[in-house]
Amino acid sequence: MGFLERIEERPGAAELRAESYRLLGLKRGGTCVDVACGAGHAVAELAAKGLKVTGVDTDPEAIESAQVRAPGAMFHVARSDDLPIEDESMDGYRAVRLFHLLEDPVPTVAEAWRVLRPGGRIVLGGQDYGFLLVDSSDQDLTDVVLLGLESRSVSPRAARSLRDLLLDTGFRDVEVIVRTEVVTDHGLMAAQLERAAAAAVDKALITQEDAEAWLTEQADRGRRDRFLAAIPTLLVGGRR
Repeated sequence: MGFLERIEERPGAAELRAESYRLLGLKRGGTCVDVACGAGHAVAELAAKGLKVTGVDTDPEAIESAQVRAPGAMFHVARSDDLPIEDESMDGYRAVRLFHLLEDPVPTVAEAWRVLRPGGRIVLGGQDYGFLLVDSSDQDLTDVVLLGLESRSVSPRAARSLRDLLLDTGFRDVEVIVRTEVVTDHGLMAAQLERAAAAAVDKALITQEDAEAWLTEQADRGRRDRFLAAIPTLLVGGRR
């Protein structure tokens, strides 16, 4: 849960959530489900806008935290492809940071279609790990390390296919927005860099020596204010 909290409280996270709400375009009193709601930041903010919000997550601990953050909302522990929600009962559907975890996204998008009313709005989103940029004096090594980071997700490049998914399901007026978070504080990404390097070693993409040298360089860049990472997130909206 600490990781989920940090993700939603990083610089730019609130702006990204606000952009997803703009794409939803829901009016006060409307109904909305936030799938993979995590610690409930979006649920709380949407509820504060006067929406009737339902949060869904597979993690009971996440739901417990979300209930504290948004006590007036409805919550369920459930899978994204089997929502405990009636047919055509929602004006809006939101799922951000979900699809990199799914082997097959089609049942989840089909379930979104089922619960949305005709004319209802959907917003999907997530990071595409194939576009992640980290500056380095050895860019070839960095690219291999980032492949290690990709290996930690089931579908690390799923976000680039979200537009196709919506169109293939029958959604209309599909819009794509890319927002890029620029990180110059090494401390904000140190743990993620360590996990990426460890995964690259585990996959035999690099040696332990390579990993240690790369992490040392990134830490040194941080000390010298030379660290740079760019993390793009895709948001894709449409209408049922």
